Amino acid sequence: MNTYFHSVTLDKDLCRGCTNCIKRCPTEAIRVRNGKARIIKERCIDCGECIKVCPYRAKKAVTDNLSSINKYKYKIALPAPSLYVQFKNKPDINLILNGLKKIGFDEVFEVARAAELVTLATKKYIAENNVQKPVISSACPAVTRLIKVKFPNLIDNILPLLAPIEIAAKLSLEEAISKTNLPSEDIGVFFITPCAAKVTCSYSPIGVSESKVSGCIPINEIYKALLPVMKNIKDPELIASAGIEGVKWAKNSGESIGLKTENYIAVDGIHDVIKIFEQIDAGFLNDIDFVEASSCVGGCIGGPLTVENPFVAKTKLNSVLDNTKLVPSKVDFTKEIEDAVKWTCPVEFNAVMKLDENMEVALRMLTEIEELYNDLPQIDCGSCGSPSCHAMAEDIVKGYAKKTDCIFKLKEKLKHLAE
Repeated sequence: MNTYFHSVTLDKDLCRGCTNCIKRCPTEAIRVRNGKARIIKERCIDCGECIKVCPYRAKKAVTDNLSSINKYKYKIALPAPSLYVQFKNKPDINLILNGLKKIGFDEVFEVARAAELVTLATKKYIAENNVQKPVISSACPAVTRLIKVKFPNLIDNILPLLAPIEIAAKLSLEEAISKTNLPSEDIGVFFITPCAAKVTCSYSPIGVSESKVSGCIPINEIYKALLPVMKNIKDPELIASAGIEGVKWAKNSGESIGLKTENYIAVDGIHDVIKIFEQIDAGFLNDIDFVEASSCVGGCIGGPLTVENPFVAKTKLNSVLDNTKLVPSKVDFTKEIEDAVKWTCPVEFNAVMKLDENMEVALRMLTEIEELYNDLPQIDCGSCGSPSCHAMAEDIVKGYAKKTDCIFKLKEKLKHLAE
């Protein structure tokens, strides 16, 4: 089993054991025991749902801070397009990119520019290959990890192309080395991230053995740093190089629209993504060409590390594009780029849900779980600290819980003792 770095972490001192998180976790990766939550790392996909719902801010994303760029001689910012819709005055994108240079970066390479390369590569892949349909986008790392741990039959459906963040990191690093003659270790490549899953992906990349991303700084921190400096930029340099299609990747359906196909599904929100995947797994959506799945509601604009309300941000996108002095896109899809976009490491199933390596033992445990489940109230209240009665039965069989952790079974036992 692969070991992953996880961006999503728990601050036990802040946790009050409220059980909000266990009900929202899509992979049942959280338990509450002895009044504190516990994250089962093997199951966690870093979607950030627990960060969004925790009222005590006990769930956090491990990220880099802005000062960490100072460890490098040459600093490159990779802004996610979702950064552009965080500001109240709907500024010109060029103003934001100039602001990044003012707060310490030497160069800016838009992730939207790399997104356009992925769009071109996706069109070519679907047109030239006998692909298993529907093809599922690999842009959202939380969704790809969801497939790896919960939907092994859909692994062959995943688009075997790198996410825009990895392509942007690779291309910007190559450009910086050529421009500065500095060794790669002196160049810092920092992604301005809307979510925890992309932070995880920079440490444990998908489709490639090593990420070129040096660190990930959350949008909410960059937002605070940009606000004061952007006010003083009167005539921003026109440095935006991505086109409209790349910028629209910020919202759900933006990737699909760029493919110029009507036979697609764009689903957002990890729980709705699971519903769609269950239908695909059952063979009901084989006539669909492409599925764009985002773990966050609204797409990347709804990431847990953003500032603006995702529904407000979505309506801002067109205004931001209207206010931007865009130059023609500088996307150049060469054979070298086409090869660089492809996965070099295949994605494999992570069997974190199986009960035991020994099939005979696993079957026996499964029988015990079903017997226990039938004896539990089956109301999935979460009071026991497990997300559902079935998960509770599994926890009991695995030795992580006892039957009297269920308040209904405890009351039955107390009543019996009293009698």
